Amino acid sequence: MTRRTDWAEYEFAASGAPRGRGTEGGDGSAVDGDAVHDGIADGGGPRDGGGARAGGPRDGGPRGGRGRRRRTFGEAVAEDGDASSSSRAEREEPPADPVERARAICLRLLTGTPRTRKQLADALRKREIPDEAAEEVLSRFEEVGLIDDSAFADAWVESRHHGRGLARRALARELRTKGVDPTLIDAAVSRLDSEQEEETARELVSRKLRATRGLDRDKRLRRLAGMLARKGYPEGLALRVVRQALEEEGEDMEFPGDEGF
Repeated sequence: MTRRTDWAEYEFAASGAPRGRGTEGGDGSAVDGDAVHDGIADGGGPRDGGGARAGGPRDGGPRGGRGRRRRTFGEAVAEDGDASSSSRAEREEPPADPVERARAICLRLLTGTPRTRKQLADALRKREIPDEAAEEVLSRFEEVGLIDDSAFADAWVESRHHGRGLARRALARELRTKGVDPTLIDAAVSRLDSEQEEETARELVSRKLRATRGLDRDKRLRRLAGMLARKGYPEGLALRVVRQALEEEGEDMEFPGDEGF
């Protein structure tokens, strides 16, 4: 089978269209097409020309020497760290062209999981892809929208704030570890305003309040305020929200000093 090496495959991949066997008009790329086909086979076996599932003969023996054992979940995860895991062609003979290798690695890593440019660059460097080849592939992926650090940052803030209750400071710290540009980080976290941040802090305290009942006032204050601090909320906001919640429960919060948490 002849491998297509033109960059049109990137636009095809970005469109979300299926690749490989079953796609009309072509056999797809050796990496993407076979990855999709293998995924179908692992999920329940490919179908033959008549729509029936292909498999071994009735006597249970191998069919033409091409019988294959279904991978377990652990095997699939282990193979994900190998640059030659996504297609038969790669298992038999990894691409010699470093650009082709870089492209195959990036496509596999992006399957189902958005990643930043830095994360992909680190993965290529770990696999000893030359810098020039890595730069060519990463730049092209950005052009066609397969890499979009701005969209990644926006989605990260939305998901982690509503899912984990993280404040702007914690969100910015996480995005920095992903290699997102500081300008993009500022733009993403600025979408989360102070009022929304405080409302989320109140919801977090409300959910944890019952678990602290029976403790003395100071310990409740430290525990709840510390929970908010670990999620990135400023100390002043954390103390104010916790005190208000405790006062609503009837705690006497008139004591000197804010220190102690």
